[in-house]
Amino acid sequence: MGLNPPFDKEGIYIVDGKLHVIGPRYIAMVANALANETRARILRYIAKKPADLDELSHIVGQSKANISSQIRKLENVNIVKAKYIPGTRGIRKVVELNVNQIIFHITDPEKK
Repeated sequence: MGLNPPFDKEGIYIVDGKLHVIGPRYIAMVANALANETRARILRYIAKKPADLDELSHIVGQSKANISSQIRKLENVNIVKAKYIPGTRGIRKVVELNVNQIIFHITDPEKK
């Protein structure tokens, strides 16, 4: 059984708030981004509301530099997105969920 476009080849796709992950390489990338307690805590928090790095740093109990690194890993696989807004002192990076579900497609998209 083949998959319909855009799922007819391996990759990461966002459709209707769902992250579709197709192919072993991409499944491993997304699974790796999720396989960390700090990142899981960040996701749990921003599922309720967007948050800036200062807020996440306080909630998670880690440095802003580490939180920024963790966010970047989630951004790289499109799970979260960040926007920059003016703050009291400079620019604030605010992070929010980009999707509300993640679906791993195990089947081979090439087979019809």
